[in-house]
Amino acid sequence: MKMVGDLQSGHSERTRWLLFAGLAAAMVGARLCHVGVLWVDESYGMAAARALLDGKVLYHDLWFDKPPLYAWFYLLEGAMPGAPLRLLGAGFALLCCWLSYGTARALFGEWEARAAALLMAFFLVFGIPSAVVSVAPDLLAVPFALGMAWLAARDRPVLAGLVAGAALLANAKALFLLPVAVVWLWPQWPKVLAGYAAGAGIGPLVLLAQGSLQDYWQQVWAWGAVYSRETPLEHPYAEGVHRTANWIGFHAALMAPAVVYFLRRLDRKAPLLAVWFLLALASVAGGWRFYPRYYFALLPVAVVLAAHGLKLIPFRVRVALLAVTLATPAIRFGKPQAQMAWEHASGSAATHRDLALWADARDAATRIRQEAQPGDTLLVWGYRPELNVLAGLPMGTRFLDSQPLTGVIADRHLESSHVSYPGLAAANRRELAREAPTWIADGLGPFNPQLAILRYPELQEWLQRYERVGQTKGFVLYRRKGADPPQTNLPGQSNSI
Repeated sequence: MKMVGDLQSGHSERTRWLLFAGLAAAMVGARLCHVGVLWVDESYGMAAARALLDGKVLYHDLWFDKPPLYAWFYLLEGAMPGAPLRLLGAGFALLCCWLSYGTARALFGEWEARAAALLMAFFLVFGIPSAVVSVAPDLLAVPFALGMAWLAARDRPVLAGLVAGAALLANAKALFLLPVAVVWLWPQWPKVLAGYAAGAGIGPLVLLAQGSLQDYWQQVWAWGAVYSRETPLEHPYAEGVHRTANWIGFHAALMAPAVVYFLRRLDRKAPLLAVWFLLALASVAGGWRFYPRYYFALLPVAVVLAAHGLKLIPFRVRVALLAVTLATPAIRFGKPQAQMAWEHASGSAATHRDLALWADARDAATRIRQEAQPGDTLLVWGYRPELNVLAGLPMGTRFLDSQPLTGVIADRHLESSHVSYPGLAAANRRELAREAPTWIADGLGPFNPQLAILRYPELQEWLQRYERVGQTKGFVLYRRKGADPPQTNLPGQSNSI
């Protein structure tokens, strides 16, 4: 009997290694489809990471309205676009698959563990490209949610609380993980709270040591509170129902088995998983925006629920269900990624509509790099962090984008001029007028002239130091007068402002 058990254990171990070797290959291949592009949601974290590599202190020397792990993550590959960035993303996706495996195994068993890893891999490939590829705050919180659930399932209250608290390093909306951990480990809730306090304190302690804790509070939490209460949606409730229904439709391979689980197997774990799902859904509604990336909060629990639900479905029905429900996202989201890979390999222009602004930023970066001199610095006006990365110039001010300078939130500033934080923005513009970046790239004015950098009275005298030297479809480029003039003029060069 011992020999049989050893053989089964060895077979299971080999199967596990083969599973993750296959997943690793799939994740690398899928991410390399994006090796020739740079998405805006990853660019912002990369731009901040580059500033850190230049010796800046996060929040103190640069305005950054996201939690610190978003910037720290991209330090792992030097904040450089290209293959290293895509390999780092593949490793992150594989981590999510491994944690899905461990969580499902702790809750149910080996079959469910493999199913959860495969489902997580599928939906980290076949989703909206800009969301599934960019390791941004909402996606960064996924490993923490899975780690918390895995530790809670193994009855580790202190560690589960610690991971839940540390999730605030990735995403402020990860606050919902605390009540999940408390409910799951209710008799031991004091230990959960102790672990949570330790995990939540990691970031503030680091920032306190750097002297940037007050700036962190203002930029991430105070600014974030303003962001959350001002939705750009005219009818947020109706839009939330509509977008949630769309998410459920594209994730029917998860939601249908999850429903089967709740209908057929109401064991003691079902209420705990239901609490996790409902609180994750509530976090999606936070801010009343319902952007696709917000739904990453639902993905970990949906994957775990589906893994067990699938096992309860007869084999032939299960195969048919997966064939139908996985085909739609595979076709809808697989085609553009394959097209991107082909375009990069063949040297063709990018045709995906979501890459129009990136292509424009690449053109502007090319113009700046051709004329930039050693020591030049850059200010990007607008929310165009791709240019910060592609131009390769250090920041000329502490502002990565113009949100804190205009007071207009980036999710509306291309169409709206509604100011959410007028006092802070005015103070920041006065600070800007004391700085002297070599280059200014206005990536907002061509889309919304009301927010062009030329429109602010307190910047008029300051802008007299600059001359317009070029323009792309989405950028107007300015260079400081007397700053080592280039050998040749850029197309579209004209007189000073």
